[in-house]
Amino acid sequence: MDEVTKVPEYKLFINPNDLKELKRDIWNDEPVPGRLTIEGKRLEIDLSYRGAHIRDLEKKSYQIAFYKPNNFRGSKIIHLNAEYMDPSLIRNKLSFDFFSDIQVLAPRSQHVFLTQNGRPEGVYLEIESVDENFLRRRNLLKGSIFYALDGDANFSLMSELDKETKKSLSLGYERKWGDQKENYYLEEFIFKINTIGKREFEKEIHNFVDVNKYLRWIAGVIFTSNYDGFVHNYSLYRNGETGLFEVLPWDYDATWGRDVNGKTMEADYVPIDGFNTLTARILDVNHFRKQYVNLLKEIMSQQFTLDYMVPRVELLLQLIRPYVLRDPYKNKEIEQFDKEMDVIKEYIIGRRNYLKRMMVSLE
Repeated sequence: MDEVTKVPEYKLFINPNDLKELKRDIWNDEPVPGRLTIEGKRLEIDLSYRGAHIRDLEKKSYQIAFYKPNNFRGSKIIHLNAEYMDPSLIRNKLSFDFFSDIQVLAPRSQHVFLTQNGRPEGVYLEIESVDENFLRRRNLLKGSIFYALDGDANFSLMSELDKETKKSLSLGYERKWGDQKENYYLEEFIFKINTIGKREFEKEIHNFVDVNKYLRWIAGVIFTSNYDGFVHNYSLYRNGETGLFEVLPWDYDATWGRDVNGKTMEADYVPIDGFNTLTARILDVNHFRKQYVNLLKEIMSQQFTLDYMVPRVELLLQLIRPYVLRDPYKNKEIEQFDKEMDVIKEYIIGRRNYLKRMMVSLE
């Protein structure tokens, strides 16, 4: 566990006219120019708001695209998340780090303190963009990346939104990286998930998805309790070497005992067997289900414990606390911030108890 002792300070400058244009329509994705200074280095950028419902919040989240120079530290794009609905401001990072610890591909992230035109904007989470540079850093450039945009990314032939057969099997996804032909592999994958016979499924599914990695991803969703994790908050990566799909986490602030509105979430709210078509079919196979249960037991004995998680939570909370006091949107909630360790601890205890009970039904 790497110990970081200081939060980097990012200085953002936007021309007042451009700032006015940015605020005029928060749903407009067209960027405005700006300048971001990091450790004394001035970077010319394009900037836009990011997110769906979070754009309505007082503290905005941003997408930053570098254009002079056209990349910084190997990235063309970074995301600055306000983490406004999370009283701890650490759940997203805590989740990404947890996924990495259980050997699931996940974005890297770090907390930063942002100022805009000389005024403090507060604590933000800088998140690595899942794109070609994400793959390049990991020597995985061959392949493709799809973003799950909405509930239609449910691995089903049926639209979650329209309640009818999908007009396209790539509905709910946006291709972020890869050639047009990669859409064919995605559509074939979804078609096969829904049409392979029960007897053939155990063998045939290995031609389309890395089952071992998929089970690890399910486990990550289950331990963190991301309610939207099965049908929305993820990216798909097709490994160009193996030809198999893997799933990556995204947007994990509503986790570790709090929901998307920042309210307390019951430890049994997200079911142990998830709720998308691919997960249901995989866990319907005895061999895969036993493998999944053994994986849950392994992680519960190693990473998903108070001994393992509490020091990581403490480190993050202690790191950002002085900066939360400078955050104009969060400093009045410092009392709640200081209680978040107990909320997360209670969640871990409750979730462990729930999972232990439910594993019996899966065995």
